[in-house]
Amino acid sequence: MNKIVLLSLLTSLSATAQSDLASAAKERLKHFVIYDGSYHSIPYPNGDVDKNRGVCSDVVIRSYRTLGKDLQQLVHEDMKENFGVYPKIWGLKKPDSNIDHRRVPNLETFFKRHGKTLIISNKPSDYQPGDIVSWRLEGNLPHIGIVSDEPSEENSNRYKIIHNIGLGPQLNDMLFDFKIVGHYRY
Repeated sequence: MNKIVLLSLLTSLSATAQSDLASAAKERLKHFVIYDGSYHSIPYPNGDVDKNRGVCSDVVIRSYRTLGKDLQQLVHEDMKENFGVYPKIWGLKKPDSNIDHRRVPNLETFFKRHGKTLIISNKPSDYQPGDIVSWRLEGNLPHIGIVSDEPSEENSNRYKIIHNIGLGPQLNDMLFDFKIVGHYRY
């Protein structure tokens, strides 16, 4: 197979995966979820907090689970092997499979290491359905969401974001409302 055909095939597969992630994230909008970031002991692998509880990272985790990817296991295994490259914000001495995957800075590290880090810009066209974006809200609070395939009413070149910023999974035109600190494809 020549390089051009192979590149075209890989690009097509990547676009399909991105579309699948955007669709999985849109499905999350049907669920009633109370914002709750408290610590819970959960099974491993494929563990989850109560289905009616969650935070922004749970939108990402549950969307990937729909596609057969368990970020709990993937992040935990990477942290076990590479604990030193992950943030030390929480004072842990070792990985904790109950919570590590639910922490945005850990997801950012995982996506940088195993996904594709994309440009951070103020151009709406740089953010495509299925991309993962992370922000820092006021007070330096981490936040994460998935770019949907729903265009903004204000700007048809900008897509809305599927995220949970406190009221359960939502679809909002908020891409540039906060400082973007991460942009990934995985």
